[in-house]
Amino acid sequence: MKYDKILLEHGGGGLLSNELISEYFLPRFQNPYLERLEDSAVLTIGNRKFCFTTDSYVVSPVFFPGGNIGSLAVHGTVNDLSVCGGKPLYMSCGFILEEGFPFTSLEIIIQTMAEAANIAHVKIVTGDTKVVARGAADGIFINTSGIGVVEYPGTLSVKNIQPGDIIIVNGAIGDHGAAIIQARENLSLTSNILSDSAPLNDLIANILQASPNVHCMRDATRGGLGAILAEIAKSAQVRIDIDEKSIPIQENVRGICEILGFDPLFLANEGKMILFCPKSDADKLLAVMRHHKHGQNAAIIGMVSDIGKGRVVIRTSIGGERMVDLPTGELVPRIC
Repeated sequence: MKYDKILLEHGGGGLLSNELISEYFLPRFQNPYLERLEDSAVLTIGNRKFCFTTDSYVVSPVFFPGGNIGSLAVHGTVNDLSVCGGKPLYMSCGFILEEGFPFTSLEIIIQTMAEAANIAHVKIVTGDTKVVARGAADGIFINTSGIGVVEYPGTLSVKNIQPGDIIIVNGAIGDHGAAIIQARENLSLTSNILSDSAPLNDLIANILQASPNVHCMRDATRGGLGAILAEIAKSAQVRIDIDEKSIPIQENVRGICEILGFDPLFLANEGKMILFCPKSDADKLLAVMRHHKHGQNAAIIGMVSDIGKGRVVIRTSIGGERMVDLPTGELVPRIC
């Protein structure tokens, strides 16, 4: 279906986002770096490899359980660099502020952003500030770019995924999406859900130090685990089989999904990554992840098959099977 105007769904990380990129941006900006469609561009300059990424943050509300738009912007940038094998070094940040935005809120966001950068060992080295008229934005938007060095000897890419690869996730999924829903809808629950927003560069550095055989890593943000796996299966032209019982999900997240009719597979994450590696390395990498605070609940959730290329199939908790496709709507707008 063709649209004459942009919809919220075009920013949700699902089917319409995929079509927007493939039909409008890729044909006009076409080059080998962009065509990889990884979380960061990996660039060779001289005899060194660098990774470079950019992102914009429009999350609503800007303060949510477990973080705010400032810490989220740092974590998202750091993680996009890290899953491409990079060591994050430097960031830029651009602020678009709406007239009337409280200085008290801005100070908290900036301070949290500085603390997040310090914890992740990155420096914010340049930036920009613009102010727009009241009603022309929604409080505050933040744009970031990040650059890092790539020292991992292997190449992390969906193109390296092979039949027989094991799929590992570093912890429970859906926390960020559920936290935003809870905050936005003012839901009263017996236990608060905290966003999983966190920097994963230290965890990923440990993983890459432990094995030279990691094939691919991806940051499971917009569209959640389900959308990312569907994109990977299509790009790598493999069948991915996952086991519903093996996917870690917190009970309070599962509960909010049951109440509101969401599928936790498609809820956004901001501190979760998925990893593809040979079966021979899976147990070793799982142990490395579980020894880190951001991987204590890491789990093997499935494997790659060469049967039925370009598909993701989930074995349900009752023993059946169903396809996992790119979501066609926007589950939760402005999630990051």
